[in-house]
Amino acid sequence: MRNSILTVFAATMLMVGCKKNESTAGYQSTDTQTVSPAITDKDSIKPADSAATNTATTVSLSEQDKKFADAAAKGGIMEVMMGQLAETNASNPAVKALGQMMVKDHTKANDELKQWASKAGYTLPSGLDADKQKKYDELKTKKGTEFDRKYTELMVDDHKKDIEEFKKQSADGTETSLKSFASNTLPTLEHHLKESEKAKAAVK
Repeated sequence: MRNSILTVFAATMLMVGCKKNESTAGYQSTDTQTVSPAITDKDSIKPADSAATNTATTVSLSEQDKKFADAAAKGGIMEVMMGQLAETNASNPAVKALGQMMVKDHTKANDELKQWASKAGYTLPSGLDADKQKKYDELKTKKGTEFDRKYTELMVDDHKKDIEEFKKQSADGTETSLKSFASNTLPTLEHHLKESEKAKAAVK
């Protein structure tokens, strides 16, 4: 009789142990299932974040617009660089004053063009092309009267070309803000041409 009771007790304890293991296994399985959706949700956020950061917009520009913007940027940089040379290398006061005016006015125009490019999403040239670099390098070697003559000659020729380009953009350009920039800058360029012709006559 005593042996029978012990046998029943042992069997009961064995069953309790099995149920406890089953309960623990069930908890682990449930825990794994709750973690997986959290990882998936985290991963799914990444594409949305990437799309949100891509907010840059670009303006549609014609070939005329791009050609003008590039030429105006490079020309403006050259005018400032040559004007700085005139401030130091020129011997005639009128030529020095011309150089100072070129630095001031073309720096302002260059900044306006950069502001337009930033809003339009367009990348402007940041330096001179080979032809303009050659002109600058040649001018840099001259001093005194020789510099005065060469510099004023360049300013007359360059501003005649500039005026033609800015008039063409005012008439044929398609991007409204760039056309306005060209039209608004024209009077300054025409004034520069007159002052360049005066300075050129003064150094003969």
